[in-house]
Amino acid sequence: MGKLIIFSAPSGSGKSTIVNYLLSQNLNLRFSISATCRLPRGMEQHGVEYYFLTTEEFKQKITQDEFLEYEEVYKDKFYGTLKWEVQRILNNGGNVVFDVDVIGGCNIKDYYGDQALSIFIEPPSIEELRKRLENRGTDSPEVIESRIAKAEYEMTFAPRFDVVIVNDNLDEAKEKALKIVTDFLNT
Repeated sequence: MGKLIIFSAPSGSGKSTIVNYLLSQNLNLRFSISATCRLPRGMEQHGVEYYFLTTEEFKQKITQDEFLEYEEVYKDKFYGTLKWEVQRILNNGGNVVFDVDVIGGCNIKDYYGDQALSIFIEPPSIEELRKRLENRGTDSPEVIESRIAKAEYEMTFAPRFDVVIVNDNLDEAKEKALKIVTDFLNT
């Protein structure tokens, strides 16, 4: 039976970079494709980057208890993890890796218990996180402030995770994550 690796972190903590690094290693990890009711961007394809659903389809799946976790990020803009997507990966002999928000991460861990390892990637400080977000050059000052406020809230969830990795050096954080995940998969 496969295992599940859950990654959560505030925006700008390096979570996606670490997850992509782990996916490039020989760990039999498969990325869990999330569902959303937003429209595809650019070259995004249904079943590749996301499962694109209408708002009505998403709400119907909520009432039918088809999600492990979901969140209404903005009014009528949902993101979530479909139970069958995780089961599909496990049935095919893979280990599942998630890149989800902190509440979703906690919900998945609660659902799967010891079959899942939850890892929180923490920035070294709020000041450093602010610098990273500013250096990205993709967000307005208002959006950055909003992300910082959300990050402060999200960091209060860190104690609920099995492991906290402080990403003050990306290469070291990637190696720590690799060791922790490898050890978990081999137990």
